Amino acid sequence: MAYSTISKPGLHFNTKLYTGNGGTQSITGVGFQPDWTWIKKRSGTQEHVLFDSSRGATKRLFTNLTNAESDEATSLKAFTSSGFTLGTHSSVNDNTETFVAWNWKANGGTTSSNSDGSITSAVQASTTAGFSIVTFTGTGSNATVGHGLGSKPEWFLIKNRDATADFTSYHQGIGATKNLSLHASDGAATSATRFNNTEPTDSVFTVSTSVAVNGSSADYVVYCFSEVEGYSKFGSYTGNGSADGPFVFTGFKPAWVMIKNTARGADWRINDTTRQTINKSADTSGGFLLAASSASAEITNEYDIDFLSNGFKLRSGDVYENGNGEAHIYMAFAEAPFKYSNAH
Repeated sequence: MAYSTISKPGLHFNTKLYTGNGGTQSITGVGFQPDWTWIKKRSGTQEHVLFDSSRGATKRLFTNLTNAESDEATSLKAFTSSGFTLGTHSSVNDNTETFVAWNWKANGGTTSSNSDGSITSAVQASTTAGFSIVTFTGTGSNATVGHGLGSKPEWFLIKNRDATADFTSYHQGIGATKNLSLHASDGAATSATRFNNTEPTDSVFTVSTSVAVNGSSADYVVYCFSEVEGYSKFGSYTGNGSADGPFVFTGFKPAWVMIKNTARGADWRINDTTRQTINKSADTSGGFLLAASSASAEITNEYDIDFLSNGFKLRSGDVYENGNGEAHIYMAFAEAPFKYSNAH
């Protein structure tokens, strides 16, 4: 349940498009100092790359791979007051290639020790935006970890930084008895060794014995989200397989939506209003899809959703986002709250 309201979502989440120069460059205009930046090359095949201010700039994770964290000095070199500085690495700054960077604000890189769980964690949290970045060292035994949000997370992502292991996702739409892997297209899997069949609370989430979430002496990072009215929503819906698909109410005009069909193998599909500036009409046939679980370039010949003033509507009958009779989860962040929005 939402516990606060945000009237200016762009102060907490923003999408930035840029073109690589193959050298070094500063990306500005984000509107805040990012604490979590997710970069993907649009114009070519390249891994999705994650950086955050808790682990420190240059330290990379990949949404579409199980790789351990790597430190790449020529990738994202630093977070700045309005964006970030890039080095020469092709994953973030390939010459003449186009890129998208999705950016979230937490607490400016400042962390604090959290002893709410049986494992002490380091947390930087924005309770206003319902977002925290958590780091901790695993024990190999069932444990709880404090997240610092003050409200139950509806969605979180957890990655073992030290080893090849699943990029595991909890989502309220499937519950703690099941999990999904961000790097894979698989449907929801049942496993007690991920979250010990235990729902997160206002103060902690539970990890079990899998090396993906709590290997002994391994270091982890977790990105946690709680719903905030007018800013974020993490829900589910049932597809109808039609181009006149379900309308999903979020209570705001979405800026970014990621969807996963949990019933079958299907990519995690990402749409945003910075790349898709208008809804489908007679003179617009293509969408601008990226898949978190794939290194593939942006898909421009499919059109899947309309962005509306109070939610989104499915406009394709494909199984990725609208499988007939199948369950889907979504994660959405706002462009504007409903009372300030206008439909496209």
